[in-house]
Amino acid sequence: MRQGFRAGALTISDKGAAGQREDQSGQVVKTLLIEAGLEVVKTSVVPDEQDQIQQLLVSWCDKENLNLIVTTGGTGLTPRDVTPQATKAVIDYEVPGIAEAMRSESLKITPHAMLSRAVAGVRGRTLIINLPGSPRAARENLTVVIPALEHALAKLAGDPTDCAA
Repeated sequence: MRQGFRAGALTISDKGAAGQREDQSGQVVKTLLIEAGLEVVKTSVVPDEQDQIQQLLVSWCDKENLNLIVTTGGTGLTPRDVTPQATKAVIDYEVPGIAEAMRSESLKITPHAMLSRAVAGVRGRTLIINLPGSPRAARENLTVVIPALEHALAKLAGDPTDCAA
């Protein structure tokens, strides 16, 4: 991946934010992003609180000017799983193919993949992608997306070249 893309890894977990659980998923995300050639400049763990998630996403997009934010956690069906709502509240538009691709590949592994409410979208020039909260599922889902990231981030950064070239 070309140099200069800056990323953040955000873990959404009540237990992680309270120090009751080690943030393994966030570490998986960070490692995969670094291996893909991105510079991970922000990491954080926040509880499943929509306002806090939204505030951090907005800050990382608008003040930190990150190219990519990958969240892990809060994409399921429990009342505390609010990551998709927080993401939708701050993005300008969705990129549904990313979430569709992740669910499609995950369905080959587990029928529970259809329960994921993960979304992906763009705020300004930042791509935001929601991943599941388990380390294994976060790895599996992010691995699906990585091959398309360089092109997506380059286009968001203003790359004027023809996509068909």
